[in-house]
Amino acid sequence: MSNVPDRALDPTPTPRFMTNPPTLPLGRRDFIRVAVGLSVTTRFGLHPQRLFAAVAPFGEGTPARVEYDLVIGKLGVGFSGKSAVARAINDMIPGPLLRLREGQEVVVRVTNGLSEDTSLHWHGLLVPADMDGVPGFSFDGIKPGETFTYRFTARQAGTYWYHSHSGGQEQLGVYAPLIIDPAGVDPVAYDREHVIVLSDWSDEDPMHVLRNLKGDGAYYNYGRRTLGQFVRGLSEDAGQTVSDRLMWGRMRMDPTDIADVTGATYTYLLNGKTASENWTGLFSRGERVRLRFINAAAMSYFDVKIPGLVMTVVQADGQDVEPVRVDEFRIAVAETYDVVVQPEAGSAYSIFAQSLDRSGFVRGTLAEVEGVEADIPPFDERPLRTMSMEGHDMSMPQNAMDPDMDHDAMGHSEPSATVRRLTLADLVALEPNEDRREPTRDVHLRLTGDMERYFWTINDNKLSKADPIRLTVGERVRLLFVNETMMEHPMHLHGVFMEIQNGAHPAFAPRKHTVSVPPNGTVEAHLTFDEPGAWAFHCHLLYHMMTGMSVRVEVAPAVTTESG
Repeated sequence: MSNVPDRALDPTPTPRFMTNPPTLPLGRRDFIRVAVGLSVTTRFGLHPQRLFAAVAPFGEGTPARVEYDLVIGKLGVGFSGKSAVARAINDMIPGPLLRLREGQEVVVRVTNGLSEDTSLHWHGLLVPADMDGVPGFSFDGIKPGETFTYRFTARQAGTYWYHSHSGGQEQLGVYAPLIIDPAGVDPVAYDREHVIVLSDWSDEDPMHVLRNLKGDGAYYNYGRRTLGQFVRGLSEDAGQTVSDRLMWGRMRMDPTDIADVTGATYTYLLNGKTASENWTGLFSRGERVRLRFINAAAMSYFDVKIPGLVMTVVQADGQDVEPVRVDEFRIAVAETYDVVVQPEAGSAYSIFAQSLDRSGFVRGTLAEVEGVEADIPPFDERPLRTMSMEGHDMSMPQNAMDPDMDHDAMGHSEPSATVRRLTLADLVALEPNEDRREPTRDVHLRLTGDMERYFWTINDNKLSKADPIRLTVGERVRLLFVNETMMEHPMHLHGVFMEIQNGAHPAFAPRKHTVSVPPNGTVEAHLTFDEPGAWAFHCHLLYHMMTGMSVRVEVAPAVTTESG
């Protein structure tokens, strides 16, 4: 039986609640101050954890405009057990959840309480270029003591997030969830929801981390192969062992180089809580629970599972997809995935997110009451890099759509048979893409870099030396990613969704704002910009972006001809 009933059988929106509704600290009237006209202004001054659980979706009579006031400042934290100074939005990590509705006008006033420049970028939102929030691209940033007002219309629905695009502030805590409810009926039926923000924290200053990586790209890799392993390999197959070591040596890498920055310095967080603090999301008997996963980490991929529960993936990067039942999924930096689960009464479940290199984990709990803990599963086996990793995320599963299949005949109600781990090839857009023309322009993006000297580039050029990619509004473009490195790269393009050509019918190619390009792998995406301006295109691994893996995309207005 599907966890997500057919829309035709469930035509009315289902009740929705945010995390831990019994602990709401304020009534709705106290929490939101109604302004003049059809608008609301929301201000935050509560304890961070309680506030994060308090924000609720708008009901009937949604205002035409919503306004938020945010302040970015310093915050003392102790995630690792030691005192450190973070950067935070309204004294919260994650920052406050902003709840919008599709079609709503949004006004966000951001005040810089730091002694350094700051900014906020609305990750995945389709906004005018001057509202995108990237210093050096769309605006100059927010100077200390100044307030910048963002104004835009929520043009889409789904799960998104927002974060600083200044220096290393994202690593220091300036990130938060953003949820946009659909203007009409939500195609996903559920009774309760929880937002799950995954992140990584280091007591080290981001620039200190970068200096360590510059000195030794494997500085944080405490699991490198040992001399003893080499000796054992010689006894088993001397020729292959020596050849393997020489090959990796030429690349200045090790097959254990899974993550540049690891649990050697990171503490992993779930909604701002460590594994020992055990964030808890509540459910009641018989409820369908929607979990909105956001990877707000600076450098960490996570493998996510909930032992004892099958997850039905219903959304990727804020865009609805055909339901897919999975036991686990890998979430790249900056991606979002929404899943629906049906926990059983009398049970508790661990939400288990292990880092890709297995150097650490974070967990939360789904339970009927606070204070309950579920068993924490053991780590999965640590993956190792190989010379034949091309396409490991693009392998076609048995349940992938036949290109000649009639999509309308499939219906939207029943997810496919359960697959163990979600792959990019499993994703099929729920609704067809608006622009289904064949591309008339190819843009090649070679993902390049040097692990030894630790810098990362696109087409062998850093941002400072690269020519912009020049496109035009309405132009149909094919992006061809070719990853020439042995690292994953979550590539994020601002201002537009990429339609990933993953083997599904082209009309239903999944739309993503961030695509993880596998080591030695290739990915093809199609797109059409509808907003002119200067847009950032970069790897969302923070230290890859900071060392140069970024390029400027300049989109010119559409050319019009006057008839005379």
